[in-house]
Amino acid sequence: MSRWHKNKQSAVTSVSNTDNFSQAVLNWFAVNGRKDLPWQQKTGAYSIWISEIMLQQTQVDTVIPYFRRFMQQFPDVNSLANAPLDSVLQHWSGLGYYARARNLHRAAQVLCEQHEGQLPQNLEALCALPGIGRSTAGAILALAFEQRQSILDGNVKRVLCRYYAISQWSGQSAVTKQLWELADKHTPMQQVAAYTQAMMDMGATVCSRSRPHCDLCPLATGCQALAQDIIKNCPAPKPRKPLPERQTRMLMLQTLGSGDILLSQREQQGIWGGLWSFPECPAEQTAEHWCAQHLGITINKPDKKHYWPVRQHCFTHFRLNIEPVHILLDATESQKITDLLVTQGNSLWYHPQQEAHFGLAAPVAKLIQQLK
Repeated sequence: MSRWHKNKQSAVTSVSNTDNFSQAVLNWFAVNGRKDLPWQQKTGAYSIWISEIMLQQTQVDTVIPYFRRFMQQFPDVNSLANAPLDSVLQHWSGLGYYARARNLHRAAQVLCEQHEGQLPQNLEALCALPGIGRSTAGAILALAFEQRQSILDGNVKRVLCRYYAISQWSGQSAVTKQLWELADKHTPMQQVAAYTQAMMDMGATVCSRSRPHCDLCPLATGCQALAQDIIKNCPAPKPRKPLPERQTRMLMLQTLGSGDILLSQREQQGIWGGLWSFPECPAEQTAEHWCAQHLGITINKPDKKHYWPVRQHCFTHFRLNIEPVHILLDATESQKITDLLVTQGNSLWYHPQQEAHFGLAAPVAKLIQQLK
Protein backbone atom coordinates (compact mmCIF):
# COMPACT_ATOMS: atom_id res chain seq x y z
CA MET A 1 0.00 0.00 0.00
CA SER A 2 1.27 3.49 -0.82
CA ARG A 3 2.87 5.45 2.00
CA TRP A 4 0.15 8.11 1.85
CA HIS A 5 -2.23 5.64 3.51
CA LYS A 6 -0.20 5.75 6.73
CA ASN A 7 -1.13 7.74 9.80
CA LYS A 8 -1.35 11.48 10.05
CA GLN A 9 1.90 11.97 11.88
CA SER A 10 4.02 10.78 8.94
CA ALA A 11 2.57 13.49 6.71
CA VAL A 12 3.51 16.37 8.99
CA THR A 13 7.12 15.29 9.40
CA SER A 14 9.55 17.70 7.80
CA VAL A 15 10.57 16.50 4.34
CA SER A 16 13.86 17.23 2.63
CA ASN A 17 13.62 19.23 -0.58
CA THR A 18 10.09 20.33 0.36
CA ASP A 19 9.38 24.06 -0.03
CA ASN A 20 6.98 26.06 2.12
CA PHE A 21 4.20 25.61 -0.43
CA SER A 22 4.31 21.82 -0.50
CA GLN A 23 4.95 21.53 3.25
CA ALA A 24 1.84 23.58 3.96
CA VAL A 25 -0.13 21.34 1.60
CA LEU A 26 1.18 18.20 3.30
CA ASN A 27 0.40 19.56 6.76
CA TRP A 28 -3.14 20.36 5.65
CA PHE A 29 -3.60 16.89 4.14
CA ALA A 30 -2.52 15.19 7.37
CA VAL A 31 -5.50 16.68 9.17
CA ASN A 32 -8.06 17.40 6.45
CA GLY A 33 -7.27 15.24 3.44
CA ARG A 34 -9.59 12.52 2.16
CA LYS A 35 -8.23 9.10 3.13
CA ASP A 36 -11.35 6.95 3.00
CA LEU A 37 -12.12 6.96 -0.72
CA PRO A 38 -12.71 3.42 -2.01
CA TRP A 39 -9.72 3.41 -4.34
CA GLN A 40 -7.49 4.40 -1.43
CA GLN A 41 -8.42 1.22 0.40
CA LYS A 42 -7.24 -1.13 -2.34
CA THR A 43 -3.66 -2.07 -3.06
CA GLY A 44 -2.02 -1.96 -6.46
CA ALA A 45 -1.92 0.38 -9.39
CA TYR A 46 -4.98 -1.11 -11.11
CA SER A 47 -7.55 0.52 -8.81
CA ILE A 48 -5.68 3.85 -8.98
CA TRP A 49 -5.76 3.69 -12.78
CA ILE A 50 -9.49 2.92 -12.89
CA SER A 51 -10.30 5.72 -10.46
CA GLU A 52 -8.18 8.29 -12.27
CA ILE A 53 -9.90 7.55 -15.57
CA MET A 54 -13.33 7.76 -13.95
CA LEU A 55 -12.41 11.02 -12.25
CA GLN A 56 -11.59 12.71 -15.55
CA GLN A 57 -14.25 15.45 -15.88
CA THR A 58 -16.36 13.76 -13.17
CA GLN A 59 -16.74 14.57 -9.48
CA VAL A 60 -15.72 12.20 -6.71
CA ASP A 61 -19.23 11.73 -5.29
CA THR A 62 -20.51 10.69 -8.71
CA VAL A 63 -17.63 8.30 -9.31
CA ILE A 64 -17.76 6.35 -6.02
CA PRO A 65 -20.75 4.05 -6.72
CA TYR A 66 -19.58 3.43 -10.30
CA PHE A 67 -16.09 2.58 -9.10
CA ARG A 68 -17.40 0.07 -6.58
CA ARG A 69 -19.60 -1.70 -9.13
CA PHE A 70 -16.88 -1.64 -11.76
CA MET A 71 -14.25 -3.12 -9.45
CA GLN A 72 -16.63 -5.81 -8.28
CA GLN A 73 -17.21 -6.87 -11.87
CA PHE A 74 -13.63 -6.31 -13.12
CA PRO A 75 -11.34 -6.79 -10.10
CA ASP A 76 -8.11 -6.97 -12.13
CA VAL A 77 -6.68 -6.12 -15.52
CA ASN A 78 -7.19 -9.63 -16.89
CA SER A 79 -10.91 -9.66 -16.11
CA LEU A 80 -11.26 -6.26 -17.77
CA ALA A 81 -9.24 -7.24 -20.85
CA ASN A 82 -11.21 -10.46 -21.34
CA ALA A 83 -14.65 -8.94 -20.79
CA PRO A 84 -16.94 -8.15 -23.74
CA LEU A 85 -17.01 -4.44 -24.50
CA ASP A 86 -20.78 -4.53 -24.01
CA SER A 87 -20.26 -5.56 -20.39
CA VAL A 88 -17.72 -2.79 -19.80
CA LEU A 89 -20.06 -0.20 -21.30
CA GLN A 90 -22.95 -1.57 -19.23
CA HIS A 91 -21.02 -0.91 -16.01
CA TRP A 92 -20.10 2.55 -17.32
CA SER A 93 -23.65 3.52 -18.35
CA GLY A 94 -24.63 6.86 -16.84
CA LEU A 95 -21.07 8.00 -16.12
CA GLY A 96 -20.74 9.71 -19.51
CA TYR A 97 -17.76 10.32 -21.79
CA TYR A 98 -17.91 6.72 -22.98
CA ALA A 99 -14.64 6.94 -24.89
CA ARG A 100 -13.04 6.56 -21.45
CA ALA A 101 -14.60 3.11 -21.05
CA ARG A 102 -13.59 2.03 -24.55
CA ASN A 103 -10.05 3.26 -23.93
CA LEU A 104 -9.91 1.44 -20.58
CA HIS A 105 -10.95 -1.80 -22.25
CA ARG A 106 -8.42 -1.44 -25.06
CA ALA A 107 -5.65 -0.36 -22.66
CA ALA A 108 -6.29 -3.45 -20.51
CA GLN A 109 -5.85 -5.61 -23.60
CA VAL A 110 -2.61 -3.83 -24.48
CA LEU A 111 -1.35 -4.34 -20.92
CA CYS A 112 -2.03 -8.07 -21.16
CA GLU A 113 -0.52 -8.33 -24.63
CA GLN A 114 2.58 -6.19 -24.15
CA HIS A 115 3.19 -5.62 -20.42
CA GLU A 116 2.32 -8.94 -18.75
CA GLY A 117 -0.81 -7.37 -17.27
CA GLN A 118 1.12 -4.72 -15.33
CA LEU A 119 0.91 -0.94 -15.63
CA PRO A 120 4.36 0.29 -16.73
CA GLN A 121 6.22 2.45 -14.22
CA ASN A 122 7.38 4.83 -16.91
CA LEU A 123 5.71 8.10 -17.88
CA GLU A 124 6.16 7.71 -21.63
CA ALA A 125 4.97 4.10 -21.64
CA LEU A 126 1.90 5.01 -19.59
CA CYS A 127 1.04 7.91 -21.90
CA ALA A 128 1.22 5.52 -24.85
CA LEU A 129 -1.78 3.60 -23.49
CA PRO A 130 -5.24 4.58 -24.78
CA GLY A 131 -6.93 7.25 -22.67
CA ILE A 132 -3.93 8.20 -20.53
CA GLY A 133 -2.46 11.69 -20.83
CA ARG A 134 0.43 13.33 -19.02
CA SER A 135 -1.49 14.38 -15.90
CA THR A 136 -3.29 11.05 -15.51
CA ALA A 137 -0.02 9.18 -15.97
CA GLY A 138 1.64 11.41 -13.39
CA ALA A 139 -1.16 10.76 -10.91
CA ILE A 140 -0.93 6.98 -11.37
CA LEU A 141 2.85 6.96 -10.92
CA ALA A 142 2.72 9.26 -7.91
CA LEU A 143 -0.19 7.59 -6.12
CA ALA A 144 0.63 3.97 -6.92
CA PHE A 145 4.43 3.99 -7.06
CA GLU A 146 5.50 7.11 -5.11
CA GLN A 147 7.37 8.40 -8.16
CA ARG A 148 8.07 12.11 -8.21
CA GLN A 149 5.69 13.05 -11.02
CA SER A 150 3.66 16.23 -11.32
CA ILE A 151 -0.03 16.43 -12.15
CA LEU A 152 -2.10 19.22 -13.64
CA ASP A 153 -5.78 18.38 -13.50
CA GLY A 154 -8.47 21.04 -13.20
CA ASN A 155 -8.20 21.27 -9.44
CA VAL A 156 -4.43 21.76 -9.46
CA LYS A 157 -4.68 24.34 -12.24
CA ARG A 158 -7.12 26.35 -10.16
CA VAL A 159 -4.96 26.25 -7.01
CA LEU A 160 -1.85 27.35 -8.90
CA CYS A 161 -3.65 30.03 -10.90
CA ARG A 162 -5.00 31.60 -7.74
CA TYR A 163 -1.80 31.28 -5.75
CA TYR A 164 0.13 33.07 -8.53
CA ALA A 165 -2.76 35.35 -9.63
CA ILE A 166 -2.81 33.94 -13.16
CA SER A 167 -6.01 35.34 -14.58
CA GLN A 168 -5.84 33.94 -18.11
CA TRP A 169 -7.71 30.84 -19.21
CA SER A 170 -5.64 27.85 -18.10
CA GLY A 171 -6.17 26.09 -21.42
CA GLN A 172 -4.00 28.56 -23.34
CA SER A 173 -0.78 26.85 -24.41
CA ALA A 174 1.51 29.45 -22.81
CA VAL A 175 -0.45 29.35 -19.55
CA THR A 176 -0.48 25.55 -19.53
CA LYS A 177 3.29 25.51 -20.02
CA GLN A 178 3.71 27.94 -17.11
CA LEU A 179 1.45 25.86 -14.88
CA TRP A 180 3.36 22.66 -15.62
CA GLU A 181 6.57 24.42 -14.60
CA LEU A 182 4.96 25.59 -11.35
CA ALA A 183 3.49 22.14 -10.68
CA ASP A 184 6.90 20.56 -11.08
CA LYS A 185 8.54 23.25 -8.97
CA HIS A 186 6.34 22.47 -5.96
CA THR A 187 6.16 18.68 -6.24
CA PRO A 188 8.30 17.39 -3.34
CA MET A 189 10.96 14.71 -3.58
CA GLN A 190 9.26 12.62 -0.89
CA GLN A 191 5.65 12.00 0.19
CA VAL A 192 4.67 12.53 -3.43
CA ALA A 193 1.51 10.43 -3.15
CA ALA A 194 0.26 12.41 -0.16
CA TYR A 195 1.06 15.70 -1.88
CA THR A 196 -0.64 14.64 -5.11
CA GLN A 197 -3.82 13.61 -3.32
CA ALA A 198 -3.68 16.75 -1.20
CA MET A 199 -3.58 19.06 -4.23
CA MET A 200 -6.58 17.33 -5.74
CA ASP A 201 -8.44 17.42 -2.43
CA MET A 202 -7.68 21.07 -1.82
CA GLY A 203 -8.89 22.08 -5.26
CA ALA A 204 -12.10 20.08 -4.82
CA THR A 205 -13.00 20.98 -1.25
CA VAL A 206 -11.25 24.26 -0.35
CA CYS A 207 -10.13 26.11 -3.48
CA SER A 208 -13.38 25.26 -5.26
CA ARG A 209 -14.50 26.99 -8.41
CA SER A 210 -17.46 29.05 -7.22
CA ARG A 211 -17.28 29.16 -3.41
CA PRO A 212 -13.67 28.87 -2.24
CA HIS A 213 -13.06 28.59 1.50
CA CYS A 214 -10.04 30.86 1.71
CA ASP A 215 -10.28 30.94 5.52
CA LEU A 216 -9.51 27.21 5.55
CA CYS A 217 -6.76 27.25 2.93
CA PRO A 218 -3.20 26.44 4.07
CA LEU A 219 -1.85 28.58 1.21
CA ALA A 220 -3.86 31.68 2.02
CA THR A 221 -0.96 33.70 3.41
CA GLY A 222 0.94 33.47 0.13
CA CYS A 223 -2.01 33.51 -2.27
CA GLN A 224 -1.61 36.45 -4.63
CA ALA A 225 -5.18 36.29 -5.94
CA LEU A 226 -6.50 36.52 -2.38
CA ALA A 227 -4.19 39.44 -1.62
CA GLN A 228 -5.40 41.24 -4.76
CA ASP A 229 -9.04 40.26 -4.19
CA ILE A 230 -9.30 38.64 -7.62
CA ILE A 231 -10.03 35.06 -6.54
CA LYS A 232 -13.13 34.84 -8.72
CA ASN A 233 -11.14 35.93 -11.78
CA CYS A 234 -8.45 33.27 -11.48
CA PRO A 235 -8.38 31.44 -13.73
CA ALA A 236 -10.59 32.96 -16.40
CA PRO A 237 -13.27 30.56 -17.67
CA LYS A 238 -12.89 28.93 -21.04
CA PRO A 239 -14.20 31.27 -23.76
CA ARG A 240 -17.70 30.08 -24.52
CA LYS A 241 -19.25 29.82 -27.93
CA PRO A 242 -22.96 29.23 -28.47
CA LEU A 243 -23.51 25.49 -28.66
CA PRO A 244 -24.90 24.39 -32.03
CA GLU A 245 -28.06 22.32 -31.99
CA ARG A 246 -28.78 19.11 -33.86
CA GLN A 247 -32.05 17.28 -34.37
CA THR A 248 -32.91 13.59 -34.51
CA ARG A 249 -35.84 11.22 -34.13
CA MET A 250 -35.58 8.13 -31.97
CA LEU A 251 -37.95 5.41 -33.08
CA MET A 252 -39.22 3.36 -30.15
CA LEU A 253 -40.44 0.33 -32.10
CA GLN A 254 -42.38 -1.90 -29.72
CA THR A 255 -44.17 -5.17 -30.42
CA LEU A 256 -47.79 -5.55 -29.42
CA GLY A 257 -48.32 -8.33 -26.91
CA SER A 258 -44.77 -9.04 -25.75
CA GLY A 259 -43.83 -5.37 -25.33
CA ASP A 260 -40.31 -5.94 -26.68
CA ILE A 261 -38.55 -2.89 -28.08
CA LEU A 262 -35.97 -2.75 -30.84
CA LEU A 263 -32.45 -1.64 -29.96
CA SER A 264 -29.46 -1.33 -32.28
CA GLN A 265 -25.79 -1.01 -31.41
CA ARG A 266 -24.14 2.22 -32.45
CA GLU A 267 -20.86 2.42 -34.31
CA GLN A 268 -17.78 2.30 -32.08
CA GLN A 269 -16.76 5.81 -33.16
CA GLY A 270 -18.83 8.93 -32.53
CA ILE A 271 -21.29 9.80 -29.78
CA TRP A 272 -22.44 6.89 -27.62
CA GLY A 273 -19.93 4.69 -29.46
CA GLY A 274 -20.64 1.00 -28.88
CA LEU A 275 -23.79 1.68 -26.81
CA TRP A 276 -27.25 0.40 -27.63
CA SER A 277 -29.89 2.86 -28.72
CA PHE A 278 -33.16 3.19 -30.58
CA PRO A 279 -33.00 3.37 -34.37
CA GLU A 280 -32.76 6.98 -35.45
CA CYS A 281 -33.98 8.79 -38.51
CA PRO A 282 -32.92 12.29 -39.58
CA ALA A 283 -35.17 15.12 -38.47
CA GLU A 284 -35.84 16.07 -42.10
CA GLN A 285 -37.26 12.60 -42.82
CA THR A 286 -40.58 11.36 -41.46
CA ALA A 287 -40.74 8.27 -39.31
CA GLU A 288 -43.21 6.76 -41.80
CA HIS A 289 -40.87 7.20 -44.74
CA TRP A 290 -37.84 5.91 -42.81
CA CYS A 291 -39.63 2.78 -41.65
CA ALA A 292 -40.90 2.07 -45.15
CA GLN A 293 -37.46 2.64 -46.68
CA HIS A 294 -35.29 0.83 -44.10
CA LEU A 295 -37.64 -1.72 -42.54
CA GLY A 296 -40.23 -2.35 -45.21
CA ILE A 297 -43.14 -1.69 -42.86
CA THR A 298 -46.05 0.75 -43.00
CA ILE A 299 -46.96 2.80 -39.94
CA ASN A 300 -49.60 5.13 -41.34
CA LYS A 301 -52.32 4.22 -38.84
CA PRO A 302 -52.66 7.04 -36.27
CA ASP A 303 -53.23 4.63 -33.38
CA LYS A 304 -49.89 2.90 -34.03
CA LYS A 305 -47.58 5.87 -33.60
CA HIS A 306 -47.32 8.53 -30.93
CA TYR A 307 -44.98 11.53 -30.96
CA TRP A 308 -43.56 12.27 -27.53
CA PRO A 309 -42.38 15.74 -26.45
CA VAL A 310 -38.93 16.76 -27.68
CA ARG A 311 -36.20 16.45 -25.06
CA GLN A 312 -32.71 17.91 -25.11
CA HIS A 313 -29.46 16.13 -24.34
CA CYS A 314 -26.32 18.23 -23.94
CA PHE A 315 -22.88 17.15 -25.09
CA THR A 316 -19.66 19.09 -24.67
CA HIS A 317 -19.79 20.57 -28.16
CA PHE A 318 -23.48 20.58 -29.12
CA ARG A 319 -27.05 20.09 -27.95
CA LEU A 320 -29.09 17.24 -29.35
CA ASN A 321 -32.85 17.71 -29.64
CA ILE A 322 -34.49 14.29 -29.58
CA GLU A 323 -38.02 13.64 -30.77
CA PRO A 324 -39.10 10.19 -29.52
CA VAL A 325 -41.69 8.40 -31.65
CA HIS A 326 -43.45 5.42 -30.06
CA ILE A 327 -44.46 2.95 -32.77
CA LEU A 328 -46.51 -0.19 -32.10
CA LEU A 329 -45.88 -3.22 -34.31
CA ASP A 330 -47.99 -6.26 -35.07
CA ALA A 331 -46.50 -9.75 -35.31
CA THR A 332 -45.94 -9.57 -39.08
CA GLU A 333 -44.09 -6.26 -38.86
CA SER A 334 -41.90 -7.36 -35.95
CA GLN A 335 -41.00 -10.56 -37.83
CA LYS A 336 -39.94 -8.50 -40.85
CA ILE A 337 -37.63 -6.49 -38.62
CA THR A 338 -36.27 -9.66 -37.03
CA ASP A 339 -35.47 -11.14 -40.43
CA LEU A 340 -33.94 -7.88 -41.66
CA LEU A 341 -31.95 -6.64 -38.65
CA VAL A 342 -31.96 -8.88 -35.59
CA THR A 343 -30.56 -11.92 -37.40
CA GLN A 344 -27.54 -9.83 -38.41
CA GLY A 345 -26.49 -9.44 -34.78
CA ASN A 346 -26.32 -5.66 -34.49
CA SER A 347 -29.95 -5.31 -33.35
CA LEU A 348 -32.05 -7.09 -30.73
CA TRP A 349 -35.45 -7.19 -29.09
CA TYR A 350 -35.30 -6.07 -25.49
CA HIS A 351 -38.05 -6.14 -22.89
CA PRO A 352 -38.15 -2.99 -20.72
CA GLN A 353 -38.52 -5.05 -17.54
CA GLN A 354 -35.33 -7.03 -18.17
CA GLU A 355 -31.94 -6.08 -16.78
CA ALA A 356 -29.76 -4.77 -19.59
CA HIS A 357 -26.46 -6.60 -19.88
CA PHE A 358 -25.06 -3.95 -22.20
CA GLY A 359 -24.52 -0.20 -22.21
CA LEU A 360 -27.43 2.11 -22.96
CA ALA A 361 -27.17 5.72 -24.07
CA ALA A 362 -28.42 7.93 -21.21
CA PRO A 363 -31.54 9.37 -22.94
CA VAL A 364 -32.41 5.88 -24.21
CA ALA A 365 -32.30 4.49 -20.65
CA LYS A 366 -34.66 7.28 -19.53
CA LEU A 367 -37.07 6.63 -22.38
CA ILE A 368 -37.09 2.90 -21.62
CA GLN A 369 -37.89 3.76 -18.01
CA GLN A 370 -40.91 5.70 -19.25
CA LEU A 371 -41.99 2.82 -21.48
CA LYS A 372 -42.22 0.61 -18.40
